[in-house]
Amino acid sequence: MRSKFEKISLLTAGTLLGIALSLNYPAIADKEVKQDLPIDELRTFAEVFGKIKSDYVEPVEDKKLIDEAINGMVSGLDPHSSYLDPDAYKELQAGTQGEFGGLGIEVGMEDGFVKVVSPIEDTPAYKAGLKTGDLIMQLDDTPVKGMTLNDAVKKMRGKPDTPIKLTIIRKGENKPLIFTLMRAVIKTQSVKYKLADDGYPYVRITQFQEHTGEDLAKALKTMRGKSKEPFKGLILDLRNNPGGLLNAAVGVSATFLPKDDLVVYTEGRTEDAKMHLTANAENYVRGGESEDYLRDMPEELKTVPMVVLVNGGSASASEIVSGALQDHKRAVIMGTQSFGKGSVQTILPMNNGSAIKLTTARYFTPNGRSIQAKGIVPDIIVEESTVNSIAGDMGMSLREADLTNHLANPIDGEDAPKPASKTDDPKDKKDKSADKNIQMEPGSKNDYQFNQALNLLKGLQILQHK
Repeated sequence: MRSKFEKISLLTAGTLLGIALSLNYPAIADKEVKQDLPIDELRTFAEVFGKIKSDYVEPVEDKKLIDEAINGMVSGLDPHSSYLDPDAYKELQAGTQGEFGGLGIEVGMEDGFVKVVSPIEDTPAYKAGLKTGDLIMQLDDTPVKGMTLNDAVKKMRGKPDTPIKLTIIRKGENKPLIFTLMRAVIKTQSVKYKLADDGYPYVRITQFQEHTGEDLAKALKTMRGKSKEPFKGLILDLRNNPGGLLNAAVGVSATFLPKDDLVVYTEGRTEDAKMHLTANAENYVRGGESEDYLRDMPEELKTVPMVVLVNGGSASASEIVSGALQDHKRAVIMGTQSFGKGSVQTILPMNNGSAIKLTTARYFTPNGRSIQAKGIVPDIIVEESTVNSIAGDMGMSLREADLTNHLANPIDGEDAPKPASKTDDPKDKKDKSADKNIQMEPGSKNDYQFNQALNLLKGLQILQHK
């Protein structure tokens, strides 16, 4: 019987520049699937292959034709399935350790352009001011139109400390913006934390990596030791978190939920794609109970009032955590509607060292909600302030439902209606233009959503005392 860790798949919103995507534990790719082959269609494929080989204006290598055919076959399924050549697969495997080379952008493909899903915090892309919804139209002097996503990603990769020029189309700008970024070996810090006030811990998770659950546990223990009082309220910040490892999302949820509470379940065509993951060590640590990093956590974490911050850049694993805490009425979800990626991707290694990243299931919150193309709707809608916006809430609002070929929501049968866009008055437009490249520090005094979350928690504390 294969362990649950071998079954758990990755959950992300797009393609991480420099590594493609975050990986969980590879699925077994040698399942025997007995199906009749479509002989007529395969004959057509062979005929087209032969015509290209004999009549195309220039000679083309067989490997290139086959690779492009595989890439088109997989990427045409949905926005999150893709073919990974051996180099991309190796980089993907390295990415879960939290260190990789690139620019630090999570991207997807839309209408022939590379679209920014989310810049990763503390990376060259984030510091330069790239934002969710930006369309990359040119890389150095090469137009993106006509490239595959893998080709664009390869072009953006390179040796650390080498520059690349990105020409960007951004909503609200009259002309393209040009950014020159320096490639870097990116070390992402998954968990950041501080005591917002005595008794009020603030934790920001930027991405769900292999050790995110353990790092969260250490952070909470550290803050508990520094706090003069028991925790009175906790803020979990998942804004612009593009997702990552499913087991890490289960571990983070289990930190705040009673043992054995359902966190998420998945439905797919194969038995491996059907899982019920609960707040139990066997679902978030390799060694099971013996290595459970949550076994000696302060008991108050199961009951302390919580606010979870989300926005349009919160995707996949972030939506699993926020959806589980919302369904169990464990936390108040605050911010803006999340991205809406409710599908599971499994890495299937191939014999030649390549792999395919294939959508194999949809996931559902404990109450049976599918967030596919819908997202998590906050309990309290709090828009970001019009000045000094966090990357992701300014510019174009990109969500799963905006992506070509996205999966439909299986419960509603159709995509959820898009929220009405906020109309800016002239003053707002002036402020945004003046501050268009300023990145606000999450959890700072200028972070409007964070301060609203803190005010809510303090208000609840006053009400409890009364």
